Order: sequence, then C-alpha cells, then structure tokens
Amino acid sequence: MPAAPRLATLGRAAGSTFSGLLVALAFPPFDLVWLMPFGLAGLMVSVRGVTGRAGLLAGLGFGMGFMLPLMRWITIIGPDAWVALAFLEALFYALLGLTWAWLRPARWWPVTFALTWVGAEALRGTVPFGGLPWGTLAFGLVDTPFDRWGRVGGTSLVSFLLVLGVAVLVDVVERRDHTRRGLISATAVLAVAVGSLALPTGIAGAAGFTQVAAVQGNVPGEGMDPFAERRAVLDNHVEATFDFARRVRAGEAPKPDIVIWPENATDIDPYSDRSAYDEIDSAVKAIGVPTLVGAVVDGPGPTHVRNMGIVWSPTTGAGEQYVKRHPVPFGEYIPFHGFLTKFISRLSQIPRDFSPGQFDSVLQLGTVRVGDVICFEVAYDGLVRDAIEQGGQLLVVQTNNATYTGTGQLEQQFAISRYRAIETGRYVVVAATDGISGIIAPDGTVVTQTPQKTRAVLDERVTLGNGITLGLRVGLWVELALCALALAVVVLNRWEARRSIARIEA
Repeated sequence: MPAAPRLATLGRAAGSTFSGLLVALAFPPFDLVWLMPFGLAGLMVSVRGVTGRAGLLAGLGFGMGFMLPLMRWITIIGPDAWVALAFLEALFYALLGLTWAWLRPARWWPVTFALTWVGAEALRGTVPFGGLPWGTLAFGLVDTPFDRWGRVGGTSLVSFLLVLGVAVLVDVVERRDHTRRGLISATAVLAVAVGSLALPTGIAGAAGFTQVAAVQGNVPGEGMDPFAERRAVLDNHVEATFDFARRVRAGEAPKPDIVIWPENATDIDPYSDRSAYDEIDSAVKAIGVPTLVGAVVDGPGPTHVRNMGIVWSPTTGAGEQYVKRHPVPFGEYIPFHGFLTKFISRLSQIPRDFSPGQFDSVLQLGTVRVGDVICFEVAYDGLVRDAIEQGGQLLVVQTNNATYTGTGQLEQQFAISRYRAIETGRYVVVAATDGISGIIAPDGTVVTQTPQKTRAVLDERVTLGNGITLGLRVGLWVELALCALALAVVVLNRWEARRSIARIEA
C-alpha cells in the first residue's frame, strides 16, 4: 500500500477514536451530552469513501475511544481486564464500521446507518454471556428531553432517531444541499428534537401513594475488598434502620409503609446463620413495616450462591424472594470456571458462582407490588420490562456499587435508573450500600439522593403506577423490526456488491 493511503487510513482511525471519546464524554460522570452528536457525526465522516477494511479499523478506533473512558471502573479489577473488556465491546463497533463503509455510498445511507446502529446495540446487549448494554445512547441522554422517545417506542427508538437525525444533518452539510429538500430534511430533524418536549412524562396510571424509605448503611472497605467485614456491613444496615425507627417514634420522620435495603446488605446467609436472621428480624420489627432485604444466600448445592431480595415481614419474618436473573459474568460467576481459574489466579476471588434465578421479579411488599431489579440488571430492557408488565407499581433497584466508588460507575448506573423512570412511567427507588441511593420521579428528575460513603435513610411519599407505557408495550417489537430491517439492508447490499463484481468479471 502506498504511504499516503496508509497515512490517510491511520488518520481516519485516529479521528474515529477521538469521535468515540466525544461520545464517552457525553455520559456520566462527565455529562457533556452536547458532544454526543459530534462524536456520532465524526464516525460517519470517517467511513465516507473507504473500503470495508478501513471502515473496520475506524469502527474499532471509535469503539476503543468510547469504551475505554466509559468503563474505566473496570480498572478496579485490573488494567488488563479493563483493556480486554473495552476491546471486546469495541469489536461490535468495528463490525458497525465495516457495514457503514459498505452502506455509505447508498443514497439512503442515513436511514441504513440508524438501522445498523440499533442492530449493533442489540447484538452487544445480547452476546456474549447475555451481553453488556452499557453505553446504550439513551443512557447518556437523561438530562435531555430526547429520552422521552423511550417512553413511546422503547430504548432502541431513542438510538434510531438520534443516529438518523445526526446522519441526515451530516448528509445535508456534505452535499451542501441548499435546496428545498435539504431544508425539509434539516427541519424534520429539528422537529423530532423539539417534538420530544411535547411527549408525555409522569406517572403511568396513578394508583395511590406509599411512603417508602431506602436504607444506605455504608460499608467499611473499598476497592476489591469492600465486604471483608461482612458482619460490619449487616450491622450498619441494622443500626441505620434502628436509628430511623427511633426518629419515626420521635415524630422526626414519617412512618414508612415499606422499607428497602440494598443488594448485599447481608452477605451472611440469614437462613443458615441464626444470628444474622435474628439481627435482621429485630431491625424489621423495630421499624414495623415490610422490608425488602438484599442478601447473598447459599445454594443450590455447595458450589453456588444466590443474590436475592427477600420480603421480610415484621410479624412472620423472611418470605417471598426474588433471585437475580442476570448474574454478571466474571464478576458473579466465571464462565468455564474450572478451565480459566488454572490460568488466571484472580478468578479464584470468586470461589462460588452465583446461580441465576427463575423467579418472578415482582414482589408483594405490604400493599405495594414492587418490581425488583438488582444492580446491573437495570441496564437490560427485558428485565425492566418484566418487572413492570408483571405488575410492578414501583421500580426498585437494589445495588451494591461499593467496589467502584470514585470511578464513575455509580453515576452511570444512576443515570440508567433515571432513564428507566422515564421509560416505565414509575417512581424508581435506588437503594445502594454506600451510594448513590436515590428516589427518582417518573419524568427522570431526582427527588432526593444520598452522598457517597455515608450512612443515610431516604424517605419520601411516592405515587404508585398501574399503567403500562407505550414504550414498554411496543419496545421489543420496535427493536426487532429495526434489527430485521438492518439485517435486510446489509444482506441486500452484499448481494448487490456480488452482482456488480460478477458483471465486471463477465
């Protein structure tokens, strides 16, 4: 290859990497959301008039520029794990860059770009090991009205409309289109953006009120070993609940109807450790209302544990359970455990795999039907959809982010919870071990939240919802339709390319 084309390819790759960085900076904790369209536009420009191989390289650069800063919280596990995960996720954008290079010459490339972006996000959120949807565009747009499109069409519609709008504007600018057609195209993009202000927000089907309290007990450790003192973590949540109960009796705080403890509030199995059971039971009796307790419980068998939310009654004790359905690969379980631990010693820090649950994610907590998701599960459309469609009147996110304090992960997950409030038309209660705990209104605004690394109890009167938003009803079908169209346009493009080659050879 001549030096000039090689330098041009490398220059495009550098430009696309910078574009990925711009998109990453749109997400928490940076929150420079206005950079997102410029980052997307940069990738679109970088694949203009290039070969598939150059598009692949541009997409890979974009993916690394996006994923490395976005997921820097993985450095807590190790820099090698951080780079490896970022590279794995960047491969999906490499595939996207390849297809965009193929599709760019077509007249309707803005539409095909938007379709294939949705396809790439869907694929990345599915494989491998259940996927990782971290970095889905909607999760970076919670401080804009644009996320309201998720309420009417689901998460994929947000990505589709944003990428389409950016692509249309790039097309108009590139062609210097001052015609009526260019004006109409630019006006349509503006109408979609401004039109989001008119989309509905607020509770979906108001069904009364409840007074909810979320307990953040705090943890003593940091980094990879925040739960070294497991008893201290449990004690902190018990003591925080006792303190809050005293405030209620003194008339300093309203009596709650329900209480939420976070994920891993007890890493000591209350079913096998009587002292842990009694300690939790005494705290729940003190506050006197049903409490959702996050616990790690032994079984099934000696090699597995379960991450669950337990409905704890002040009169009958432990009852209904929700077991986390999507354990985190390499965090809560090790794929190919026996094989990989021979070569990667750090994996021995997870001696027992977390077993996935098969249970309904909706729990009866007193008079309230609570849709429960645990930690990273809030990022998965299907799990949140189930929690609401199965009857959840309030969405609860039990989480333990203690390992990632100070890395940006807490802010990113909290932003996802805010998006879920908009999408579902529900109040969202986030209960974290050491932050960020918060109560989020159905329009995505934060009613109240805690500082990190503190003991606190949040209590608010919230509206319950019984309605199902249009985004939840049709979101999966919108995503499937867009993905099917994306696959169709790529297949058609490759078929036409082969026909062209055959004609030339003939």
